[in-house]
Amino acid sequence: MAPSTVYRTAGACALALWGIAAQAQILIGQTVGITGAVAATVKESTTGAQLYIDAVNARGGVGGEKIEITTLDDKFDPKLTAANARQLIEERQVVALFMTRGTPHTEGIIPLLEQYGVPLVGPSTGAMVLHTPVRRRVFNVRAPYQREAERAMAHLGAQGMTRVAVVHVDDSFGADGLEGAQKGLGAAKLQAAAIAKFDRSKPDFSAIVPVLVKAQAQAILIIGSGTAVVDGIKAMKAAGIGAQILTLSNNASDGFVKLLGEQARGVIVSQVMPQTFSYALVKEAAQLAKARDIADLSPAMLEGFASAKVLVEALRRTGGKPTREHIQSALEGMRQFDLGGLEISYSPSDHTGLNFSDLSIISASGKFRR
Repeated sequence: MAPSTVYRTAGACALALWGIAAQAQILIGQTVGITGAVAATVKESTTGAQLYIDAVNARGGVGGEKIEITTLDDKFDPKLTAANARQLIEERQVVALFMTRGTPHTEGIIPLLEQYGVPLVGPSTGAMVLHTPVRRRVFNVRAPYQREAERAMAHLGAQGMTRVAVVHVDDSFGADGLEGAQKGLGAAKLQAAAIAKFDRSKPDFSAIVPVLVKAQAQAILIIGSGTAVVDGIKAMKAAGIGAQILTLSNNASDGFVKLLGEQARGVIVSQVMPQTFSYALVKEAAQLAKARDIADLSPAMLEGFASAKVLVEALRRTGGKPTREHIQSALEGMRQFDLGGLEISYSPSDHTGLNFSDLSIISASGKFRR
């Protein structure tokens, strides 16, 4: 029988247990927005991770022990993220946390990670604050947002665009992406034609759109998450703004494209995972997806898949003793681990992970194309 996914409810939070749900012996925790602004992308990234975890469990797990990932819904609310993390660490005694989502959300649980010595593998955020200075308990898999934003600005400069606007969410994620964009603009000897920010909890673009119209921007980078970015793009299009629109890899999901609908075509989305079958990582994930009747492997699924590979490799390297301390040591000793055409290394002084970054454009058929 194929491994199944089990969903339960714990208090006000939706509790999802995926992987092998019965008597798992290696307990991993996750707090993420199953509902809320990033739900569509979260569903895809967790599906990608599940593909790999289930495949490992079907082969007997790690050292004969099955892996269970307990996921609590934080509704993309940083306060709930912290409460969930505490519950997972203190009550459920997980040996590691996995694939949180959101910059302020992940920042907020770092004191808990330090207090209890719990490693966090593969946070779904590329914020530089999680890279520099090194956060001892945080092991990044994907590239930093600043690298993505710099590459996007370099692309626009190479296209001869000189009037570039940046719209960003007013939190640490937005500030981080803005810094990367400004570095990229500076390298191209340009200045932003306009910079505007919106509230994370209650995004309102009614005052921002006139600023963009007045700036006569040729391109607009919008830094934010899920439905907020969708609303922003739709507001720009409704106002007749014909600028090239770009966003970052946290929106690289089929769910994001579906939410955009007819407005998706031509939007540039940066990527932190390869999309071609020349990479063994993509082939492996696609084969497992096909076995589950998943026709399209989205970038978000692939990011989850890659993060799960790093987690499982760390568990294997504990020598059959996957305690919090042993997982931490295994991760810091990981050198040139081949994910499938991409190598990842960590050390006590470097928890950055991969540095892969690329650009894609959403086609008329709703697919991400290079």
